[in-house]
Amino acid sequence: MSKGRLIVFSAPSGCGKGTMLAEILKDSRFRTSVSATTRGPREGEVDGVNYHFITREEFDRKVAEDCFLEHAEYVGNCYGTLVSEVDPYLEKGINVILEIEVQGAMKIRQKRPDALFIFIAPPSVNELKRRLKKRGTEADDVIEQRVAAAAGEIAQAEKYDYIIVNDALEDAVSDFFAVIRAESLKTANSGEILNEVLKNA
Repeated sequence: MSKGRLIVFSAPSGCGKGTMLAEILKDSRFRTSVSATTRGPREGEVDGVNYHFITREEFDRKVAEDCFLEHAEYVGNCYGTLVSEVDPYLEKGINVILEIEVQGAMKIRQKRPDALFIFIAPPSVNELKRRLKKRGTEADDVIEQRVAAAAGEIAQAEKYDYIIVNDALEDAVSDFFAVIRAESLKTANSGEILNEVLKNA
């Protein structure tokens, strides 16, 4: 059985990455890593499903015990990817998607250079701001912070392997699976294909 692929999936707030992931996860070959965070849950979020919601003290303890593949502070809150949410599933042949921000993604790039890095971009910064306002979960000053942070993140998208613009959901999801298919056909990732072709040679 071949190992699963680690996929780093980043996008500014309001880009619709949650909706995209909901569509992608209908495919049983994929699962998301549930990150740990010190921020409080938003309405409808469930502990252990959307995030592992923990205190700052517990977060710091896990950092000290080297429980994270990466961790970062973003807009006043801490986020981290637990090793226990990643490696056991890769060993079972399941592709694990890490939904993390750019700062954390670059740490993963250093530790796991063989991971696949995909950046989800909005059609425009103005459209991103409109989506955040429509969501109605944050005050205007927080939205302005997020838009400013998003501009900085988008400027770093060139560090990723692929960029997908999420304008129409169906197209963006289709582009994601096209990327996965293309990656599976790369020579570096197609050893099993070649072995099958040459099996009876």
